[in-house]
Amino acid sequence: MLYREAGDFKTSYAKDQALIPIRQDRVMLYICIAIALALPFVANDYFLGSIAIPVLIMVIAAIGLNLLLGFCGQISLGSGAFMAAGAYMAYKCATAFPWIPMPVSIILAGIATALIGLAFGLPAVRIKGFYLAVATLAAQFFLLWLFTHVPWFVNYTMSGVPTPPPATVLGVYVTGADAPNWAKYLFVLAFCAGLTWIAYNLVRSRIGRTWMAIRDMDIAAELIGIRPLWTKLTAFAISSFYCGIAGALWSFCFINTVEPTAFDINRSFQILFMVIIGGLGSILGSYFGAIFITLFPILLNSAPAWFGLEIPGNIITNLEFMIFGAMIVFFLIAEPNGLARLWQLGKEKLRLWPFPH
Repeated sequence: MLYREAGDFKTSYAKDQALIPIRQDRVMLYICIAIALALPFVANDYFLGSIAIPVLIMVIAAIGLNLLLGFCGQISLGSGAFMAAGAYMAYKCATAFPWIPMPVSIILAGIATALIGLAFGLPAVRIKGFYLAVATLAAQFFLLWLFTHVPWFVNYTMSGVPTPPPATVLGVYVTGADAPNWAKYLFVLAFCAGLTWIAYNLVRSRIGRTWMAIRDMDIAAELIGIRPLWTKLTAFAISSFYCGIAGALWSFCFINTVEPTAFDINRSFQILFMVIIGGLGSILGSYFGAIFITLFPILLNSAPAWFGLEIPGNIITNLEFMIFGAMIVFFLIAEPNGLARLWQLGKEKLRLWPFPH
């Protein structure tokens, strides 16, 4: 048939709103699911514990910021602080209520972080742009100061850096020193897959359309009946929820400590770079950005050894910052939609998966 030769297009509103509307995308989705599920059987502990787990956690944080910045147009420089809030709230919940299952504790920590995000999202009703960035930057410093100066958050631990308690799911440890990396990976993967599915449906729902209306022109959106207060606050709350979940998983399944320095301003900028490089307003771009930002420093540190060169670590660190800065400027000027747009163009031009309907 002619439409098969011309390419894919959607013939109804229902197909346009489908989660994975194009056959090629569904095939790619199935391949990614198969690789993700097979990874614990083929990858070693180093890859699972040092690469796969942090990539999945950063994907969750990047999706959270992308919902706020890419879909609603509200800039935030406090993602690291909201991750810290999720980590500390999950620790308090796990220690105060040890009978609660660990997944529930992490979800409750995300809800608590969403309430914190609501409080810091109130200025977004009146301010925007640079001034909103400064307001969220204040949240970054205030929350970290609060968690490090109020001993209640760490159960009055003398060191101030507590260790999350071990927990099991279906009889297998998923947190703590005794938890195998494959179990922690599958635990994080379940959260990442579930939150990705929720994000895809959110941006295609009524609330997602109101976010995009506020992003494109908030005055026009208000004139057609959209409430800016409710819309912006829901974006801040849901974004903070995602970042809180990511922070709890980072402390419980990766570094195994509730460490405030793990969520400093550098973490906020790292998540922002993931969204910019991956693609604003794209869930898939959050994956691309998290994978690139996480793997690039590892490749940059390993590349000199491949060519028999010995480059000091401080020079490699400076090169990393320079390359990241150059790439951000490049994407902002040449391709604001990031790697996700390049991926889309590649599929359209090369016809990588010409499967029939």
